[in-house]
Amino acid sequence: MRIAIVGGHGKIARLLHPLLVGAGHQPVALVRRDSYRERLEGMGAEVRLVDLENDDESALAEAFAGCHAVVFAAGAGPDGKVERKRSVDLEGALKSIAAARISEIQRFVQVSAINVDEPVPDDAEPAWRAYVAAKRDADAALRASDLDWTIVRPGLLTDAPGTGLVALGPDVARGEIPRADVAAVIAAVLTEPATVGYQWNVVGGATPVKAAIDAALGG
Repeated sequence: MRIAIVGGHGKIARLLHPLLVGAGHQPVALVRRDSYRERLEGMGAEVRLVDLENDDESALAEAFAGCHAVVFAAGAGPDGKVERKRSVDLEGALKSIAAARISEIQRFVQVSAINVDEPVPDDAEPAWRAYVAAKRDADAALRASDLDWTIVRPGLLTDAPGTGLVALGPDVARGEIPRADVAAVIAAVLTEPATVGYQWNVVGGATPVKAAIDAALGG
């Protein structure tokens, strides 16, 4: 498949590209800066320029041309800017969902965050409150769409080496997980039709990725 990666220069995306190439797919990294091109092409990704915050869904649809699936892996990051949590994590996701429909792309995998449907403590930082709300609302919009969606909700992300071992399911408790293992989960669910319509928490665990997905599917 040719797979559009929204947020194609992010930490998870940069770990995902080689996995997709190794599985025989073509990642298409959607980024806003041409300066990322050399690095991403070195990973085997095709690079297309689009500004998630300032371009509309039509521009995104043009960037999705020829693709068979979309991975939404964009995020505003820990910059403390409340407004960017909405413009990237929510509005960027909504534009991507709309662009997928325009492009007639059914398969859509979204990277969210663990337990964002739970109430946020009253003393939470405003940026964290905004982040949780953005991810929660983006997930709700995707679930309400007619796309073939899967939502991956990782716990606290780390840059530790991947282990290939996870705990995955709708009610898995909070914990840490290397970004490399999140990328492995995304790569695995993308091409597994049985994962359509599922939303899973994922943290570090003791079960190989494929086995954890099979177990979550009741296999």
